[in-house]
Amino acid sequence: MLLFLDVDGTLLPFGSARPYPSYETRFAAPSAAAGHPLLNRIDPALGARLTALDCELVWATTWMDDANVCVAPWLGLPALPLVDWPDEDELSAPLHWKTRPLVAWADGRPFVWVDDEITGADRTWAAAHHPAPALLHRVDHRHGLTDADFAVIEEWLGRNRARP
Repeated sequence: MLLFLDVDGTLLPFGSARPYPSYETRFAAPSAAAGHPLLNRIDPALGARLTALDCELVWATTWMDDANVCVAPWLGLPALPLVDWPDEDELSAPLHWKTRPLVAWADGRPFVWVDDEITGADRTWAAAHHPAPALLHRVDHRHGLTDADFAVIEEWLGRNRARP
């Protein structure tokens, strides 16, 4: 099972009217973190929670290599594979521009995609074009991944691991 992981709005919350907590990491803070002043909004405990999901974590973010340079060490994660986004001139509206590349990257494998920009159009398109189970789970960008999000993901993973 794959888990495609966005950063902005998923791990790194933004857009709330309330102040965000500021975290310190017990892991070796990357020197590159100084270039990303909002990194301390990411709860380092999310790393262990993501690892406990027991699936292949893949960066699905515009952070590209910075996800492995800054975010992975902050979370105590190893370097993860990352989706290399194709250069496309035309937008795939109403689909999110990540939808087609993620389905292609999954290559028929079951996957979870967590992002703050997923819509019903993305879910419908993935269901019609991807032969394996897929959970496209929208996260509230104001809060990032929450206990409720993890409950949905864990339930889906458990149900779909049981399938032959």
